[in-house]
Amino acid sequence: MKEMCDVASLLENSGTINKLLARYGVKFGIYKNGQFKEQLFPFDAIPRVIGHEEFRYLEKGLKQRVLALNLFLRDIYSDKKIVKDGVIPEDFIFASSGYMAECEGICPPKGIYSHISGIDLVQAKDKNWYILEDNLRVPSGASYPMIARGLCRRSSPGTFEKIPVEDNRNYAELLRKTLDHVNVGGHTVILTPGRYNAAYFEHSYLAERTGAHLVSGNDLMVEGDKLYFIDYKGRKETVGAVYRRISDDYLDPMNFVPESLIGVPHIFDVFKKGNVALLNAPGNGVADDKGIYYFVPRMIRYYLDEEPVLHNAPTYLPFYEEDMKYTLENFDRLVLKDVAEAGGYGVVFGSSMTKQQKADFIALLKREPRRFIAQEVIDFLDIDIMENGNPVPRKADLRAFVLMGEEPMVWKSGLTRFSRNPDSFIVNSSQGGGFKDTWVLSR
Repeated sequence: MKEMCDVASLLENSGTINKLLARYGVKFGIYKNGQFKEQLFPFDAIPRVIGHEEFRYLEKGLKQRVLALNLFLRDIYSDKKIVKDGVIPEDFIFASSGYMAECEGICPPKGIYSHISGIDLVQAKDKNWYILEDNLRVPSGASYPMIARGLCRRSSPGTFEKIPVEDNRNYAELLRKTLDHVNVGGHTVILTPGRYNAAYFEHSYLAERTGAHLVSGNDLMVEGDKLYFIDYKGRKETVGAVYRRISDDYLDPMNFVPESLIGVPHIFDVFKKGNVALLNAPGNGVADDKGIYYFVPRMIRYYLDEEPVLHNAPTYLPFYEEDMKYTLENFDRLVLKDVAEAGGYGVVFGSSMTKQQKADFIALLKREPRRFIAQEVIDFLDIDIMENGNPVPRKADLRAFVLMGEEPMVWKSGLTRFSRNPDSFIVNSSQGGGFKDTWVLSR
């Protein structure tokens, strides 16, 4: 591929780029054995390249999917037509850990629930793309390819003069446009749980790039029916939109987990009255439940009267008798996922279990069939990474970002994550994976 002939200088400078990423604090944090530890997110300079026409196809499918998911969220917290019409079982919705009864009857500003969606895809060796997950709660990761691209441009400006790569620096503009679209009047803030959050670097970086105030719960207060930001001089300023990077449970100690020290008391009450936009809206977790993922193709047909452009990985719900039968008969060649887990946790491969582990897991599956989905193992397309000066193939996925303003906007870039373990399909940063830039060709 011609593009690969023009990245030699990027490869020569990859060590310097990683040192600069470390210098700028481009890290992620994880809690392990009760301790918080920060570590670098290793960057690989060989980009993933997506052709112009191929990306147009992905863009069409991603817009379709996010539109349907937003319509589902609006429906499920109001009329519940999709349940009444028997498209999705009622028990399946209300048993989801992401469903929030407190959100019943609430319509967010402009009727948008998922403003920033992170959709995880993989490309199989047959070149077909499959959706693996929909991340609609607090999806992260856009900042990493943004800053890496900037460092690559600095180290090898000639590369980007020769190759027609879409400029990914407009993510901040897209995010700002999204925030402004739903702002009900006042300042825009990014609410962070603080320094010890896994994605704190991203919170501060996006605040800088969008011009939003980076705040913690202590910087915000509710008075009357309004939310206010307390600036460094002690002045109160009205807040109209909050890009919150705090999970639902800890967002408001007066409405959810009372022990929360990182939330804002009564912020949910202001949201209910329509006096502040919360991005993403509380209650979105019901739509990125791995069990609900099974039904997204049905949502697209139901709400949009269209056939899905992008397909799910072949998925089975042990909740259904016929799917349980299939799962048990084909256990050794399936991957099983706990619907409530994320970050690569709760994922097990039937082929890697011992006889006893298999027996124990099957017993658990029969006791709690709603807790798991089973999927065919997709043989990911291998992507080269550099290891000890040589290119080696590794499994990789792509997190695409879709922002919802007046219409869905797909960022012409994305976060490509790869496994550094040659025998692993798990690419998450928390599991030791790395990342690379995603080049979308402009022609």
